[in-house]
Amino acid sequence: MRLPIVSPDALSDEQKPLYADMKQGIQASFKGFINIRDDGALLGPWNPWLREPKFGKPVWELVKAMVDKPSLPPTVREVAILVTGAHFRSAYELYAHVLVAEQRGLSDEKLATIVAGQRPADLTRQEAVAYDFASALVNGGVLPELTYKAAVAQFGAHGAAELSYLIGVYCMVSVTLNTFDVPVPD
Repeated sequence: MRLPIVSPDALSDEQKPLYADMKQGIQASFKGFINIRDDGALLGPWNPWLREPKFGKPVWELVKAMVDKPSLPPTVREVAILVTGAHFRSAYELYAHVLVAEQRGLSDEKLATIVAGQRPADLTRQEAVAYDFASALVNGGVLPELTYKAAVAQFGAHGAAELSYLIGVYCMVSVTLNTFDVPVPD
């Protein structure tokens, strides 16, 4: 780990309101994995974002927008997030979202296959569209027209856009976690 964890009692005046907003948002929307230490310190991507409020605050605002009343089904979201995390080999992201995906009903077999960078054979139609969409984007280049049309057919134009932004946010999360070598909690 490249950054020490910011202790709540060591926060600057600039960090305090961001910390309070992040802590409340984490407790409300990011359940099922370790993300806050016993002393209240934030783990995962939140610690690097908290250390640099100029960048962390706008990223956090985008993350909050993505979790506020999403239109995509929970398993579809998790498939896209895990494809992204697997592409970047982002340990903390995979740790967190495997646990979340289990709670949302994805089987261990599907999860193991996605984390290994492969496409499970037993995805639902919507999960398959999310897998193909995320896989195409994280591998670079323009999203294939047929993949885009399949997403619009399954989720509508708004849902396809949401899927794109979700993958983009989790690219940012993965890069943050990998830049600062954020570990999986003990």
